Amino acid sequence: MTKSDLVEKLSESLNNLTKKECEVIVDTVFLNMKDALHRGEKIEIRGFGSFTVRTGGRRRPQPEDGEKVAIPEKRIPFFKVGKELREMVNG
Repeated sequence: MTKSDLVEKLSESLNNLTKKECEVIVDTVFLNMKDALHRGEKIEIRGFGSFTVRTGGRRRPQPEDGEKVAIPEKRIPFFKVGKELREMVNG
């Protein structure tokens, strides 16, 4: 499913809104989710899952000599599936 599919489904569900208005709604939701993750906030959608930002810095061996080298820390978005969605997908 793509963003345009989401807009299409939303406009079908809400007959009094145009596709353009539905696109603004979908864009606003995604923009606010991205902004929240950028600020380090957790997003929890009950029955669906949660989005968090994890920091990942670690040490890896170099291929040439096996010496451990530090990999710089970076922030990584992470999604954890909610119980209801997991059960629905698994049947």
